[in-house]
Amino acid sequence: MPDPIFAHPLLARVYDSFDADRDDLAAYLAIAAELTAHRVLDVGCETGCLAVLLAGRGATVVGVDPAEESLRVARSKDRTGRVRWIQGDAAALPALDADLATMTGNVAQVFLTDDDWAQALQGIHTALRPHGHLAFETRRPEFHAWAQWAVDVDPVTLDIADIGPVERRLEVTDVGLPFVSFRYTYRFLTDGVVVTSDSTLRFRSRGEVESSLVAHGYRVLDVREAPDRPGRELVFIAERSA
Repeated sequence: MPDPIFAHPLLARVYDSFDADRDDLAAYLAIAAELTAHRVLDVGCETGCLAVLLAGRGATVVGVDPAEESLRVARSKDRTGRVRWIQGDAAALPALDADLATMTGNVAQVFLTDDDWAQALQGIHTALRPHGHLAFETRRPEFHAWAQWAVDVDPVTLDIADIGPVERRLEVTDVGLPFVSFRYTYRFLTDGVVVTSDSTLRFRSRGEVESSLVAHGYRVLDVREAPDRPGRELVFIAERSA
């Protein structure tokens, strides 16, 4: 089940406002160009930011996400209807003959068990053409991102069009490595509505990620620093076996 931050009607509508700084997407546009990817699958596409950008550059794009409310926002951005939107998860993808599959943000870390991660990799393998590519990022566990999250306790308030002022607070609720749990609390100040969203991420080491890719039919081509978060995140580029 998707976290409420993506699935709740109110939270899906304000997600882009609070997550407006998407410098990470430039790296994926560059990767798509580098690999000459014409057919792209965006796994965990959320509100469709990358999918719409890729389609605007002429790619044939499929965006898949389990949260219908996030997809509703994504469809509203896709004014020309160029993206195919699928409600579902990575484990049950159809054969799409995609040149490239992407997982941006925290998507690769929401698969908490080894079995869930394996099923996601296998589903993406099915969706890719032979020798197609998979690109995704993960946070480096040695950076201890959760320690910074625990310090950033001051609320953020934004005035959002058609909604009004919304306050967001972040709280780290549990650290039991490799798992870190946290809670966002949103207060809609116009009417006093309060909505919380609890999430858990799994922090895998570079070695764990590489070995899991190899075990599920991929060849690791490159592991590079995330240009928007050097030292904090790694971007993996792998090739599907024939």
